Amino acid sequence: MKKYLLAAFVFSGIVMAAHIPVMAQNTGDQPTPGQSSETSVDRNIELMRSDIRSQKKQLIAANVPLTDTEAEAFWPVYDRYTADLEKIHDRRVDLLKEYAQGYETTMTDAQADDWISRALKLDADEAALRIRYQPNFRKVLPAKKAALYAQVERQAQMMIDTQLVMRIPLVQP
Repeated sequence: MKKYLLAAFVFSGIVMAAHIPVMAQNTGDQPTPGQSSETSVDRNIELMRSDIRSQKKQLIAANVPLTDTEAEAFWPVYDRYTADLEKIHDRRVDLLKEYAQGYETTMTDAQADDWISRALKLDADEAALRIRYQPNFRKVLPAKKAALYAQVERQAQMMIDTQLVMRIPLVQP
């Protein structure tokens, strides 16, 4: 349990320390000559996401004890799951960028309806992905380890999601 708490603290600290440049549109990182500020923001977002994926994988490795045989079967399934999850997260980043451009004063009621509908659809897509992959994880892991993985994965994703949503400014009526 200590290993989990330490890993969660480190992981949470990385997520908390990650500045979400989408909302602020100012990372403090100046674009290089010939590079737009949007390209700089995109680069920072991708670096942050890469760091988070790496930390999440380390968290799972530290908290889901796998035999060599289990690890050999588990990690390819995990990598496919992560690649599919990344596609959903790409759409979430695009949606957040769009939100950042209009949340303060120019968002219309129709845009607000559309934005929240699309955000909820992404949540549903992510839940559907977890449901779709659970049998795949169960095929390569015993039931208790598959359940443990699902718990650690979900807790890690919830930490990420919580940190992200806390940085998103609320819609102004």
